[in-house]
Amino acid sequence: MKEATGELNMTVIAVVAIAAVGLIFTVFILPGIKSSVALNNACQSSNGGETYTDETDDYSISCSNGTCTMTKDGKTSSKSCN
Repeated sequence: MKEATGELNMTVIAVVAIAAVGLIFTVFILPGIKSSVALNNACQSSNGGETYTDETDDYSISCSNGTCTMTKDGKTSSKSCN
């Protein structure tokens, strides 16, 4: 019976650890990846120099003169599209 309890404890620890890694990925890493992909897509859509504007509920992106600027949650990030 003690062996079964030990195996159950290890299973619970493994499940909690996997959930913690998933939570950290979802909260900290995934938003950065989404922002980067959105900026890359905007650069491709603007063809490097044309004016391009994209507004969604989460962010707004504007591109002109080879630079795309994203505004999200009051923070601004830019990417050179050249």
